[in-house]
Amino acid sequence: MLKVTGGAMPAALTLLPVTVYAAAGDGEKEAAVTLNRDDLSLYTAPPPLKSRYEEPGAGQLEQSVAAFRKVAEPYTARCQDIYGKIKPKVQGVVQLGDSTYAYLKNPPKDFYPRAGVIAFAGVLGLFLARGSRIKKLVYPAGLMTVSASLYYPEQAVAIAKSSGESVYDSAVQGCAAVEKMLKSPKGPEKSTDSETKP
Repeated sequence: MLKVTGGAMPAALTLLPVTVYAAAGDGEKEAAVTLNRDDLSLYTAPPPLKSRYEEPGAGQLEQSVAAFRKVAEPYTARCQDIYGKIKPKVQGVVQLGDSTYAYLKNPPKDFYPRAGVIAFAGVLGLFLARGSRIKKLVYPAGLMTVSASLYYPEQAVAIAKSSGESVYDSAVQGCAAVEKMLKSPKGPEKSTDSETKP
């Protein structure tokens, strides 16, 4: 006969000792023994686990994404560099568009007739420049420049002063390059071969 005290009962009855009868396997009578709750295997606490968090291994999807990132990294860096270079230019174009819109929304007096005359000069230049492609570039641009300088002489003088020096420098460099290409050698160079003919 076994006597159990403790957690086998509801909380109110745990203070009362209870007698448990068990059948002996060989027919021998055993002495009554009082057992604690920790002695029964049903109530023993499991040994404390030494657990630690481990990162799960990278799956196939994670590995393929990592490989794609590694392959795409130079291209994305190049795109970011290009974006960094283009962004100020695009912002400048947007600012120019905004200022042009504000200017055209409230134009000065006689703006549209002047713009019409300048545009007509360009169309006239295209009409007069039949045949050659160079004429189709030079005539309209020249006639539009002349007509614009007639209507806006102060701006034409300022542009001519600022761009005149750079045009002159470019012309001098172009002439030097053409002169170097057209310059013929003075004579055939003497060869320094070790073989001499008798």
